[in-house]
Amino acid sequence: MKTKSLLFVLAFAAIIFACTNKTATEETGEAKKDSACCKKADSTEYSKIIAAKIYIKPEKVNEFTKMFQAMIDSTLKEPGCTGYQLYQSPYEKTSFLVYENYKNQAAIDAHFAAPYFKSFGDKVGPLTSKPTEIVIYDVAGEVKK
Repeated sequence: MKTKSLLFVLAFAAIIFACTNKTATEETGEAKKDSACCKKADSTEYSKIIAAKIYIKPEKVNEFTKMFQAMIDSTLKEPGCTGYQLYQSPYEKTSFLVYENYKNQAAIDAHFAAPYFKSFGDKVGPLTSKPTEIVIYDVAGEVKK
């Protein structure tokens, strides 16, 4: 069971790292994106999922989680957002995963353009220990109940 869990984590990490160049820009601290991997998808009609991995400095974890609650509250009010959750690793308390659901690419574009999103990015930058990793997925299939 531990081996399967480890393989899943390693596969997930490989997917995330495939879309980010590990060198950060000096000014922004953001990862440079590989244009072949992270370009916009041709279709905007599919539901979208964003998985964002955020690494926080140990002494800034409490400040980050409090600050992030406002981001959750604002994002869930967006008409194109169908889910927005923050997860904290139980093994590495400075590692967070944001899991976001959107109706389509237009909803993601609206989210990234929102003033509170831009403001949050400016505030969270000094709290991070390394660049945030973001991957956007098309939902390929839905689970029917």
